[in-house]
Amino acid sequence: MPFPAGGPTDLVGRAAAEILRDDLGQPVIVDNRAGGNGTIGLGAIAKSAPDGYTIGLTAITLATAPHLGPVPFDALNDFSPISNIASMTPVIVANPALPASTFTEFVAYARANPGKLSYGTPGVATVPHLAAEMLQSAAGIKLVHVPYKGAAQQIQDLLAGSILVDFQSSLVLALPQVKAGKLRPIAVLTPRRSPLLAEVPTVAESGYPGITAAPWFGLGGPAGLPRESVTRMNAAIVKGMRSKELIDRFTAIGATVQTSTPEEFAAYIRSEYARWGEVIGKAAIKAE
Repeated sequence: MPFPAGGPTDLVGRAAAEILRDDLGQPVIVDNRAGGNGTIGLGAIAKSAPDGYTIGLTAITLATAPHLGPVPFDALNDFSPISNIASMTPVIVANPALPASTFTEFVAYARANPGKLSYGTPGVATVPHLAAEMLQSAAGIKLVHVPYKGAAQQIQDLLAGSILVDFQSSLVLALPQVKAGKLRPIAVLTPRRSPLLAEVPTVAESGYPGITAAPWFGLGGPAGLPRESVTRMNAAIVKGMRSKELIDRFTAIGATVQTSTPEEFAAYIRSEYARWGEVIGKAAIKAE
């Protein structure tokens, strides 16, 4: 697990571990190797023996981190993709003091006030930051980035009015405040609306079809995994993720289940690698 214990990311990884344990009849040990926004753990996966006994949670970090600086892995050649698992639902939320109730009004306000509207993200080069860069380029607006070290402080500052707009990686922290009427949802950044905010449109359907950004997670091992191991684990994950209990558990944290074949997942990683490389290069973003 390239991320710390606890939170939505850990839930995704542990759900995969449970599925493999139950389906394969083997003990599965979860080893959290956090650090470097996931790059340390991904490097450990890439360098492990390709015997089918060490696998890990892969993430969108595979597609973004190599464009930001040196990483301990080759994203396209050091892994054996097994299956996509899930993606989160990033959301744009606003303090009610923002004079905009819809995404269209938000863009219009930002366009009329270039460089005056600050927005928060969980940090430089995170998916919300990259999504905001995409949006600014497509909509012709200029926002001021305020990077945080995590989503919780973002929400607190947004509630306090220190910032008026916030790009969150998932719905987990924002949703209770939205339901309480303390924050205003502007749009979600997924291709389809979230069942948890069915009335809130996507950025794509609001006039910017190319602006989608969702942190995704999958399962993979080091390059050279035996084909039979990849096929067996893929079948277990695809079957296990169809469970209503798991789908409901993921939906509750704003995640969407999305399994795939190993070949589909490999193609998806390549497409995401190219896509985010272009965004990062165009915006000249560097890791902090």
